[in-house]
Amino acid sequence: MLKVPHVIFLMTLLLTLGCKGQLQNPNNFEPTYSYEFSSGTTDDTLLIKNETHYGILTPLEITEIFNRLSIPYDAKTTNPTSNEKFYLSNAQAAINMGVYGVDFGYLHMFGFGQDVVNYMFAIKDLSGKLGIPDELILNPINSIENSITDADSVTKMMNVAYKNIESHLKRSDRASTAGLIVMGGWIEAMFLSTKLAYDPNNPDVEVVQRIAEQKYTLNSLLSFLKNYYNDTVVVFYTKKLKFLKNYFDQFDIYFDENDLEIDTDKQVLRSSVEKMDITTETLDGICNYIALLRTEIVSL
Repeated sequence: MLKVPHVIFLMTLLLTLGCKGQLQNPNNFEPTYSYEFSSGTTDDTLLIKNETHYGILTPLEITEIFNRLSIPYDAKTTNPTSNEKFYLSNAQAAINMGVYGVDFGYLHMFGFGQDVVNYMFAIKDLSGKLGIPDELILNPINSIENSITDADSVTKMMNVAYKNIESHLKRSDRASTAGLIVMGGWIEAMFLSTKLAYDPNNPDVEVVQRIAEQKYTLNSLLSFLKNYYNDTVVVFYTKKLKFLKNYFDQFDIYFDENDLEIDTDKQVLRSSVEKMDITTETLDGICNYIALLRTEIVSL
């Protein structure tokens, strides 16, 4: 897993929470969201805190957000594997390797078929374009083919593949390429989430919460990419991500400082209450800019 120095997280204490929300009543819909998310037990003396892992994740780990939001099936929204052969530059290959990792994770939630296999091999082909040894992706793929009906095994093997690739790139002094893979995965996850889960006319509280919480993941990603400004592609996309950050900076997320626990070793936050304020205008700005950015990175 790509790591960002712990000091970054100590400076950004407000991060993602795993609280469940309820459907917003469309008849009482307000243009500004002001929510408090709580969790606990019937016994006030026993408060169960939500636990959320933070940091920079592999594309497959990012797709956990889909399970939490119950995103519906729509294969037409993913980036077609037929585009893979057109990604000729290292930057295109790296970014869309992240995109395909998230698409694979999304599709495999709904069963196993030829589409899932196609995404595995598209990832393999892109890794080849990046000069990554075949065995780093082929060995996990062969293992997956032997246990294709086991969802947990498939996810585990693909995560192994991405982490092996990340380690190889770091050893080869190409950590910026690993950063582009993660960036592509994050943009694709945000695109699928905002495209398929967020309904501005009938917003789900948890969907709004999950989108809003990505402000801190974005901060972490920007902090990581800052280490690789010698790569012109990293600089190019960092400027775009900073523009996106302007939308996230328009609202705040609050925790009770006496309630929040930060585990920097496990990169986990624990809290029982979260508050935030975010307007529909800001949400629409985030969704629209993510859509534009995603179109740019997958376009031929």
